Amino acid sequence: MPIFIVFSLGLCFLVETASPLQVLLAEQLVTYISLAIAIVSIMTSIFKKISVIICYDIFSSSILLVWFGYWKPLFNNDSPIFFFYPLYFALIAAFVSLFFISQRHKIDEESFGFMLSLSKKSLIQPWVVMTFVLGCLAFPENFMLYPVMMTLLIIRFTLTSCVEGRNS
Repeated sequence: MPIFIVFSLGLCFLVETASPLQVLLAEQLVTYISLAIAIVSIMTSIFKKISVIICYDIFSSSILLVWFGYWKPLFNNDSPIFFFYPLYFALIAAFVSLFFISQRHKIDEESFGFMLSLSKKSLIQPWVVMTFVLGCLAFPENFMLYPVMMTLLIIRFTLTSCVEGRNS
């Protein structure tokens, strides 16, 4: 998820330096466009028109902008969540990419079979997790719900990447 990592680190930088670009990112138009992109990526992952791996990256990046635009007016300007959540997302995505996805060729056959069956279960399909991430944005009073759901999405991305990468 390189685009998502770059977006997350960029957002950290903008928030930490109190950049005036934050106002642009919090505009309703940017939020609505990002929301539309997120919904399209959910639909694309359902119909599998492009690689699900690309859908994860596009969805995660756009939902980060939706989250920022929707939640920024609801919290104080100096709220630490707008720096620490994107930093956490960038670190966790980079960590799973470096230590799990890049090492997928070392997975034994029995573990791979288990991962493949887990990946095909209907409850944890990518579009289901993406829909839950999108839905949790409606509950800013439960401010920990969004990073938990994004962590689950990143875990699901790791599973998908390992399965798809090993099959190719």
